[in-house]
Formats: sequence, structure tokens, C-alpha cells
Amino acid sequence: MSDAASQTMTIGEKQYPVRQGSVGPDVVDIRKYYAQTGMFTYDPGFTSTASCDSALTYIDGDEGVLLHRGYPIGQLAEQSSFMEVAHLLLNGELPTAPELEKFSYTITRHTMLHEQLAQFYRGFRRDAHPMAIMCGIVGALSAFYHDSTDIADPHQRMVASHRLIAKMPTIAAMAYKYSVGQPFLYPDNSLSYTGNFLRMTFGVPAEPYEVNPVVERALDRIFILHADHEQNASTSTVRLAGSSGANPFACIAAGIACLWGPAHGGANEAALNMLREIGTPDKIPEYIARAKDKNDPFRLMGFGHRVYKNYDPRATVMQKTVREVFESLGVNDPVFETALRLEEIALKDDYFVEKKLFPNVDFYSGVILSAIGFPTTMFTALFALARTVGWVAQWNEMISDPEQKIGRPRQLYTGPTQRDYIPVDKR
Repeated sequence: MSDAASQTMTIGEKQYPVRQGSVGPDVVDIRKYYAQTGMFTYDPGFTSTASCDSALTYIDGDEGVLLHRGYPIGQLAEQSSFMEVAHLLLNGELPTAPELEKFSYTITRHTMLHEQLAQFYRGFRRDAHPMAIMCGIVGALSAFYHDSTDIADPHQRMVASHRLIAKMPTIAAMAYKYSVGQPFLYPDNSLSYTGNFLRMTFGVPAEPYEVNPVVERALDRIFILHADHEQNASTSTVRLAGSSGANPFACIAAGIACLWGPAHGGANEAALNMLREIGTPDKIPEYIARAKDKNDPFRLMGFGHRVYKNYDPRATVMQKTVREVFESLGVNDPVFETALRLEEIALKDDYFVEKKLFPNVDFYSGVILSAIGFPTTMFTALFALARTVGWVAQWNEMISDPEQKIGRPRQLYTGPTQRDYIPVDKR
């Protein structure tokens, strides 16, 4: 086996190219491996497999690094806005002031939904999960916007991208309003992307709604922190659906369905429920002991990450944001004190340190969203709202990639070998 500097790797008697990215691990190009050896590689969960090349997002889990187009997530969350990050992911560069104004204007002018879609909501039960509604509504968009479903047309792809980013807050807010029996609110073009979403969610027609700037900024940060996260399960789902030539609305609906899974998008809800179960800081030692007990089903949610083996860089921003929101809203919630104390204890405990179980973004985001007033059922819907930016950017990148083929993972077959059919009267 040769090193990466030679640009090839020998496997058996064959040599395979080694490709280098701008940063991160090199990859062995095994596209011809099956043709040359008659064997597949075996990688459940694709933990060691690069399915594409991408210039969007880079993660170094060991060092706790997350970059969007090269910019550290902490800098973007602290200094940028969600609209700036959306432009960055879609177009490759942070916008100039005129570019940001034009982009924000374009998104704002696409926020309204086709009026007939309001009838779709009334077909759901009042207690329908917001993610179920979002899957259905987003998938149905392709039935209303035929002029942006030709994936071979770059202009139509961009129009579809703008529409999805713009309409997702409206779709999510209407899902919430439907669940509580309040009338839908139309978008207000004078407000920011995030401020408009807050008004559509919590405002009522009977009185004006004033956007709390601290809450607006906090939610904007949450959107930034969830905008994209490399080739995770839902993003891979969007790319896989897109590889078949499916229209963009169907692809994003597929991503929403994948995100709905509790192991993916539902983690912040699980973390908040865990903190509520613990209740008060004095009970933390008991629950930490339970977490260490292999025979106890209790697990500390919001700690550790599939990729990060260091402190989640997004969690640092979230901890500061929690304090700002609680102070602004005058919230005195023992859940927050429990979260802070649990983090402090866990970071000093040898068990968690050795296993590199550091707090992740979900540990704090659920607490913030609950303080703002969102029910736990909306947490994943907000995640989908923010992640739509990353999904459409990844989808656009995939469609434009000349090397991209329809996704077709292989398998290690372990079922019966060939056997003859036996008529039912002889079995």
C-alpha cells in the first residue's frame, strides 16, 4: 500500500487513484473496484465513504471545526445574518451590500403561498405533527409551480431554490397556526426573514405584532447554525432523490421526511425532554450514574455527536444565546440551570471526557425554542426550515456535477440461494 503522496493506493494487485481535497482526509477512488475485482466494498452507514465532492461545508469532528465555504460557523453566527449565509451557500461568496439587498428582496417576494394550498391544511387533523404537514405541503408545491421544475434549466433551478427558502417559514408558521386553531397570517414584506416568521407564528390579526429583537437575533442564529452540515442523512437523502432527476420540491420533501427521524432532527426535542425529566440540578448526580449504567435504558441526550469528537462549535454560540433570551424574556426556568450544571459536571467527569461526550447544539437549542414559545412538536419543523438552505445548495451542486450518477448503493446478500418454486398444493 502506497502513501497518498504518490496519488495511488494499491489494493491487492490493483492500483487506485487517491484524490485530495482542499482540506480534510484524502479519498481512494474505487469506482472501478468492482469491475476490476468482482467485489464490493462494505460500509454500513457510509462512515468511511465519500459519495460526492462538495465545496459547501467542511467538518473536522476531532477539532470541532465547522466551515461554510471556508468561514467558521462561530464567526457567521456572531456577525452574519441568515440571509447572508443563505447567499453564501447558494452562490459561493458572502454578498456585498447591494447583492444582499437584492437577494433579500427576491426571497421576500416569494414568501406567499398559492392560496389553494390553504385548503391542504384543512385536510389534516388538528393534532397532525407539523412535520407530516410540511412533508405533504412541500411535496405538493410541484403541482403549483410548474415553471420551476425543469432541473436542466439553471434559471428554473435557482427560482425553485428561492421559492423553497422563501416559502418554508410560511409553511411552518401555517402548520403551527393550524394546530392551535388560529387564522393564518400573510407574510409582511417590511420585516426580516426571521422577524416575518415570528410574526406569522405568534401574531394574530386582531392586533399588531412587535418583533423582539433579542428573540429575532437568537432565532436567526439558530437558523444559521442549522443551515447546512455536510453529507448527513437528510442531505444525502436530498442528493439521492435528486440523482434520479426528481423535481426540487420532491427532493426537499424527501429530506424533510428523513429529518423527521428522532436520531436526526428530533435530538433537540429529546434533549429538552431529558432536562425536564431531571428537573432540578440536585438530581443530576443520580441521572449521571444512570447514564453510566449499561443496564439502565436512560441516556444523556444532547451529548456527543456522530461526527464531532470535540466540543460542537455550534454549542458555544447556543450557550451564550440562551442567556440573552432568558434575560430578555425574564424567564426563570430550572431547566436552564439544570442544563448549565449538567454541562459543568459532565465536562469534568472522566467517563464523559474519555468517551468525548461533549454538549452538542441540540443540548441548548431546545431550551431556547421552548423559552421563545415553540411547542416541542415544532422543533424539527424549525430545523427543516433552516436546513432547506443547505439542501437546495447541495441539490444545485449535485445537479451541476458532471460526475454525478443516479445513486445505487450495493449490498452483501445473505438470503437464500436460488431455489425452485413449489406449487401451493405440494408445500
